[in-house]
Amino acid sequence: MSFPIVVLISGSGSNLQALIDQSLQGQLDVKICAVISNKADAYGLERAKLADIPTHTLDHKLFNSREAFDAELQTIIDQYEPKLVVLAGFMRILTETFAKHYEGRMLNIHPSLLPKYKGLNTHQRAIDAAEKEHGVSVHFVSPELDAGSVILQASTEIAEEDTAESLAKKVHSLEHIIYPLAVKWFSEERLTFQEGIALFDKKALPESGILYNQALS
Repeated sequence: MSFPIVVLISGSGSNLQALIDQSLQGQLDVKICAVISNKADAYGLERAKLADIPTHTLDHKLFNSREAFDAELQTIIDQYEPKLVVLAGFMRILTETFAKHYEGRMLNIHPSLLPKYKGLNTHQRAIDAAEKEHGVSVHFVSPELDAGSVILQASTEIAEEDTAESLAKKVHSLEHIIYPLAVKWFSEERLTFQEGIALFDKKALPESGILYNQALS
């Protein structure tokens, strides 16, 4: 039986599409039980509908607190009994209660080489800091923003002519490779989580996780 997951989105859903494509191609043995968005106009909802995946829209603006929104979101997620929750461009700061409820079974992807450049505008910040490389990280979600244990990273060179937009395109292409890979590892129980630490094949990962080129060797 395919491994059940729920995906949360806020936008175009390109990482969702990568998961859908790999599952259809037999590279990823998961069942996307539902896609949930806090924005009704998120194109990722259309991607889900085209793949016959149930969708939900939960507008955060209709709730008077983060706690109330997260409680309702948790109710929707838990009805599907997923073994993993995948944040794929879900642009919400999560409450501590919500993060702890899914501790060790919720992943996020962040467009920087964590712990560098947590938060927003990561591509421009990397350029402004004259970094030589930039990239993307998959990590377990913790109550602190972009601070959970890192699983997997991939990097790209920052060229002299790069802008935030061109760098974002480079990073997106890496995202669509490493996020399905991390989900695959979790579904195969190669990736686990114990006492706040990510483990791969039962060995604790370093702070920067696994580098993508190492993952291929």
